[in-house]
Amino acid sequence: MSREEGMMSINQKHYRVADILMYIAIYICATFSVLLLAGIIIYVVAKGFRMISWDFLTGVTSVLNGTVGIAGNIVNTLYIIIITMLIATPIGVGAAVYLNEYAKPGKLVNVIEFATETLAGIPSIIFGLFGMMFFGQTFKLKYSILTGSFTLVLMVLPLIIRNTQEALKTVPDSYRTGAIGLGTGKWHMIRTILLPSAMPGIITGVILAIGRIVGESAALLFTAGSAHILPKGFDDILSKTLESGGTLTIQLYLSASKGEFDVAFGIALVLLIIVLLINFATKWLSKKFDVSRIE
Repeated sequence: MSREEGMMSINQKHYRVADILMYIAIYICATFSVLLLAGIIIYVVAKGFRMISWDFLTGVTSVLNGTVGIAGNIVNTLYIIIITMLIATPIGVGAAVYLNEYAKPGKLVNVIEFATETLAGIPSIIFGLFGMMFFGQTFKLKYSILTGSFTLVLMVLPLIIRNTQEALKTVPDSYRTGAIGLGTGKWHMIRTILLPSAMPGIITGVILAIGRIVGESAALLFTAGSAHILPKGFDDILSKTLESGGTLTIQLYLSASKGEFDVAFGIALVLLIIVLLINFATKWLSKKFDVSRIE
């Protein structure tokens, strides 16, 4: 064997050892991540399983009646999710379509994208302070579900915009040129080709935004309040938005601060189940709307 062949053999052996070590390190990191998630789930389930009951999920906490329930908090969470997403989704998707398809590259687009990225990195407590002063004090909405929803719109807009932009960028340019070459208008092309093709990414961004809303607490402490009263009837559905409403995360914080850790872990288990369902829904909807897989 020549000297060059011997050197190549030594180098190949060195590369194999490095690959094996990297392979082991990657698997250790992946295993640690899985074990960490499993540990959190097992711990929360073990601590909170005893509190989960039909009365806990459908009742309302009352000192006079001696009952503990989170139905009011669940309803408030649904209120905030629905109102926030009804406002944020069309604005976020529309802004992303404009930035990606209509706006010409330049300083204006760079400024908008920089502002979007900066908004995504601002601590939620600052959004809460701004929402309390701007929506609560200036617009006289005070502590209410609307104040919390408007504040969360500002928080989730960057997430929806960036995800939609990235989804639109994954659509091949041949789709655009082919559609325009056939004589279709730009908006028709966007509506019938680009948006359906980018739908998995858009849905992922929307569901991730819902997940952030469900898990948010700092901003809502300053804006939505902590009341957990259920609407008394159909007429109260709209008026409820102008009243204080504490979400599940707010109630978890309040229960933990009072030392009611059994109630806090019960709420934590409910939140954990909701987050897991959101993640499963994200994967399922992404596959369902992935037109590239349709033959």
